[in-house]
Order: sequence, then C-alpha cells, then structure tokens
Amino acid sequence: MTDKSKEEPGLGEGEASDAFADLIDSTRRPSARSRFGGGALERRSISEQVANRIMAMIKSGNLKAGDRLPTEAQMGIAFGISRPPLREALKALTLMGVLESRQGGHYAVTDLSPSRLVAPFNIMLSVGDYDVDEHFEARKVVDLDLVRLCCRRANREQRERILQHALDGMAFYNDPIAFRLLDVEFHRSLNESAGNRLLTALAQGLYDIGLDLRRTASAVPGHIEKSVKQHIAVAEAIMSEDADTAVAAYGEHLDHIRDTTIEAMLKARAAS
Repeated sequence: MTDKSKEEPGLGEGEASDAFADLIDSTRRPSARSRFGGGALERRSISEQVANRIMAMIKSGNLKAGDRLPTEAQMGIAFGISRPPLREALKALTLMGVLESRQGGHYAVTDLSPSRLVAPFNIMLSVGDYDVDEHFEARKVVDLDLVRLCCRRANREQRERILQHALDGMAFYNDPIAFRLLDVEFHRSLNESAGNRLLTALAQGLYDIGLDLRRTASAVPGHIEKSVKQHIAVAEAIMSEDADTAVAAYGEHLDHIRDTTIEAMLKARAAS
C-alpha cells in the first residue's frame, strides 16, 4: 500500500491552475495504459489516472447521477494513494461538471447524462438482449485465464497490492458504493498483473456489462461480505503462487456474482 502519511508539497496558485487545466484536458483524451504499480509516478500522472478511473465508473454506469462518493479517506484506501493527488482529481472532475462538492467534504455525481459517456463495448447488449449465462460464461473464459497468468507473472509488489485490496474490503460491508469502487480496483489490479493488455481490456469490458443489476445486488445484506471473503481466498492463493486454488476460488466468486445478478433480475421483473 502507498504510504499515505507522507504529504506531498503543494502547488502555487498559478501552478495549480495550470495543473488542473492540463488534468482536465487529459481526462478528455483516451486514457493511456495504466501504470499503477509500475514504479514511482509523478503526482499529476496519478491524478490523471484517478480522474480517468472515476470517469470510467460513470461511463459504465457503476456510478450514477446523485451517487455520493465515499470519503477521501475511503477513496485513498481503495486507490492506494495519498490525499493531495486524489484532491486534484476530484477538483478537476468538479470543474468539468462531472462531480459536485457537497457539505461535509463529500462529492456526488452530477446530473450529467451517462448516455453521453457510455463506452460502445458497454452498450453492445441492450437490456432486452442480456443473457446472464452467456455473460458469465464469457467472463469465466477470460477472467480465469487472467488469474492463472497473474499467478505465474505477478511480482511480489503486485501480489501484495491484490491482497491488500481484498483485505480492505472488510471495511466496506455496509457501504455498497465504497465497496464497488474498491471492487473495481481489486479486479483491475489482478487483471493488469497478468501482463496481457488485450485480455485485460476484454475483462474490463465484460466486467462493465450488467452493472445496474450488480449495483442492486451489492445492496443486499451479506452479499458484499461473501464477495470480500472470496476476494481474500483468491488473493491468498495468488500470494502463494497456487494457480489451481486461485482459479477455483475465482470460479466460485464468479458463480456468486452470477447468482446474485440473477436474483436482482428476478426482483426487477417482479417490480415492473
């Protein structure tokens, strides 16, 4: 985990203005390949990546208009960064009109229409065409191979980051929004540690499908706790470089997500 106790030097007023202008421009460009875990990064680069990740959650529907973001402390844990670069990212997204600042130091997603942000891969299936079994069959094909590659290729730092993300989930049993933010980071850190950009991109696209249903499922008491325990089982196997155990544990996790997604679908249909 990043040492959050070390505060970084602040920018002067003119320098801050230029930094935010550059950051806003960067979030409107296609994001470069993530470099979290790839060595020391300059502060602005970290801010760009955090802003892009929050934007990606809005584009995919994981965060929606009116959703209040977790506290800065919680987001710092989820992203594994200190507060200064996190605040730069939040301020830039506020200036762009994506977030709004609320009392108590919280931020919330504005009324910006997600339909203008959604990525093509995420809307390739309409709600009427969504087949949960087809979806999770595809996830197993892609995700389980990534888990096996991660066990083989991840370095010690990457394995420790995956485990830390899994353990951090225990703090968010009763906070679905904070957990979903952390869940994105857990899966992303695992996928990127596999060292295959194409499979990682496919996995992220598949992860983003059906998020409305998973938002509903994550609010059901007990579902987050079970997911966190499964994350920890996967992460511990990765730490031990035990690919077979990691793949089996991840398969159980996907089955849990599929089953809770089906449960959310049935509830939605009954309510309509």
